[in-house]
Amino acid sequence: MTDRNQRNQTPVTEFILLGFGDLPDLQILLFLMFLVIYMATVAGNMLITALVVADQHLHTPMYFFLGNLSCLETCYTSTLLPRMLVSLLTGDKTISFSGCLSQLYFFSALAGTECYLLAAMSYDRYLAICKPLHYSTLMNNRFCLQLAAGSWLNGCLAITIFGLFLSQLTFCGLNEIDHFYCYPIPLMELSCSDTHLSLLVDFIIAGLFTLPPFLLTLMSYVFILASIMRIPSTTGRQKAFSTCSSHLTVVTIFYGTLMIFYMLPKGDTLRDLKKVLSLCFTVLTPLVNPLIYSLRNREVKEALSKAVSK
Repeated sequence: MTDRNQRNQTPVTEFILLGFGDLPDLQILLFLMFLVIYMATVAGNMLITALVVADQHLHTPMYFFLGNLSCLETCYTSTLLPRMLVSLLTGDKTISFSGCLSQLYFFSALAGTECYLLAAMSYDRYLAICKPLHYSTLMNNRFCLQLAAGSWLNGCLAITIFGLFLSQLTFCGLNEIDHFYCYPIPLMELSCSDTHLSLLVDFIIAGLFTLPPFLLTLMSYVFILASIMRIPSTTGRQKAFSTCSSHLTVVTIFYGTLMIFYMLPKGDTLRDLKKVLSLCFTVLTPLVNPLIYSLRNREVKEALSKAVSK
């Protein structure tokens, strides 16, 4: 009994990310699939960023935010997929304590930043459709820079506050995380110290830093749809809606999967479903964003065709 208690109190120096360990026969197939997804995600988002920077016709507020979003998605997917690919290829599921906290920090900071960038993009579309006469005055270069910088700073600030509380926890004994990345809740469940305060802080910060951008995005589209419905001609309504349809699709995928993930009850029976939903907003969203904006956006397609012709 003494040896067991001593073993349970051994400080944790590394964690084991179980990931998809219950599918040993599919490891190579999963590796090839995620490798293709990662390469396509990075290539697509870097292409969008390069087009926004290089093409003068895309030097507008909407594409400025799109360039920020594409840059973020490249970093976002790079915090998770390389480590997952190494695990699938080598079978090594361990991650150091500092590596786990670093992954959690950057992933959470980028996720928070994405919420604010999507809100800034929705506000930009609101001004363009609902206040077209004042758009150029309100959405000037300085204000665009402030919105983008504020989005990145808020995302980093949120996780920094939570990280200070998380760093006070001690981990000993169990070190298996039933996920494919260092997710906060399963990580805190492994702590051998009191986690009530950390869980409360996590809940408060999630509400304070994600609810306002979500409500701003929701309100912007309520006003946008109301304004579009008041346009008398069908052609005018279609033209107005086409300017925000790509962004609305991205917002729906991101927040839709995120809300379903957090609304699902806790339990072992739904853990596989939660992993799939996690893949949707961590892997699928960064992959489809460049496809949505390039296939459904005339300006981006024209910039791409010019780049190809050159």
